Amino acid sequence: MNILDELKWRGAINQETDHDGLNDLVNQKSVGIYVGIDPTGDSMHIGHLIPFMILKRFQLAGHHPVIVIGGGTGAIGDPSGKKSERVLQTMDQVKHNEAALTAQMEKLFGQDGKFEIVNNYDWLSKLSLLDFLRDYGKLFNINTMLNKEIVASRLEVGISFTEFTYQILQSIDFLHLYRHNDVQVQLGGADQWGNITSGTDLIHKVEGADAQVFGLTIPLLLKSDGTKFGKSEGGNVWLDPEKTTPYEFYQFWINQDDRDVIRYLKYFTFLSQDEIAELAKKVETAPEKREAQRKLAEEVTEFVHGKAAVEQAEHISAALFSGDVSKLTTAEIEQGFKNMPTVEVSAEPLNIVQWLVDSTKIESSRRQVREDINNGAIRINGEKIQDVDFMIDPSKKFDGKFVIVRRGKKKYFLARVK
Repeated sequence: MNILDELKWRGAINQETDHDGLNDLVNQKSVGIYVGIDPTGDSMHIGHLIPFMILKRFQLAGHHPVIVIGGGTGAIGDPSGKKSERVLQTMDQVKHNEAALTAQMEKLFGQDGKFEIVNNYDWLSKLSLLDFLRDYGKLFNINTMLNKEIVASRLEVGISFTEFTYQILQSIDFLHLYRHNDVQVQLGGADQWGNITSGTDLIHKVEGADAQVFGLTIPLLLKSDGTKFGKSEGGNVWLDPEKTTPYEFYQFWINQDDRDVIRYLKYFTFLSQDEIAELAKKVETAPEKREAQRKLAEEVTEFVHGKAAVEQAEHISAALFSGDVSKLTTAEIEQGFKNMPTVEVSAEPLNIVQWLVDSTKIESSRRQVREDINNGAIRINGEKIQDVDFMIDPSKKFDGKFVIVRRGKKKYFLARVK
């Protein structure tokens, strides 16, 4: 099947400007296709990842991806999906974010054939106000712009002229890429439809009605409970490992609902139809094994962070499940216990009863801690402790940085040495 047939099977097509024309084009040649991202932050989160996963599929199918880092449009602010005006960033912030996003894109696209990363600041910054108004503003009808969903949805609360002109700037991007980078397709989320069709309209006005340019959008991805996909209890799930550790990233995917996991396998992995069909059977016949979720977590984590990160996440998961945390490295403790209840302790060795009650307040009383120790309910760094005279020495494990306490079967605490 060709790339459009595959995307349809994966449920990844929302709107197309001309399906038959685009279908003919992708069957005839290697097509230039672009996705843009504005540097509003210094990392993508998994919501941003969705259109780039589709762009990656085009790359693997032999087409030519072009990634636009919006250094120019990011200085303006896209009104899409926003109920109020964006706060303008400083140019220093924009530059910092550009560099971080470029590094992420190079990691995602740099191993599977040719791709380009361009910055629309390079051409938008060269436009004078008069050129903008005469060469482009004259070609945009205000009534048409007002009817675009991204603008219409903001008219009640108000929209600045700055954000109102965003669709013109994005249209100029498409025209520039058509002329200079052989780009004929723009891909984006469902909220980008108005901006994308503005671009195809501009190219047809400037280059002629027979210019072969196309727009393609992806559906808004919702969870089975009707809420928007992409957030965990702690907020956004980031691609930057400093913001969301690879272990947290892996856990996000492995914890997905049975009702959602097959759709996510279609969206976020490069598994074949047969492989996904087999996993769908396992969800139906043996959901308790969570094989589909494990495969989803493995595939997406490897794509974003690499195979070593998957192995590390699985090692941390196995240690936490078994309770044998003694084999974890200090770096793995940092990842696996990032969101565990945490206390600060001194490096001084101390009797376990005093340490658990006075220093950490993990236990409520000396009587309770003695009872827990005698019952074998306390583990320190993975070792069951049943001696009330045991001395806890933080320097003996995890480079002297941590002490791991497990009370009962599942209750963990991280003691971080000051």
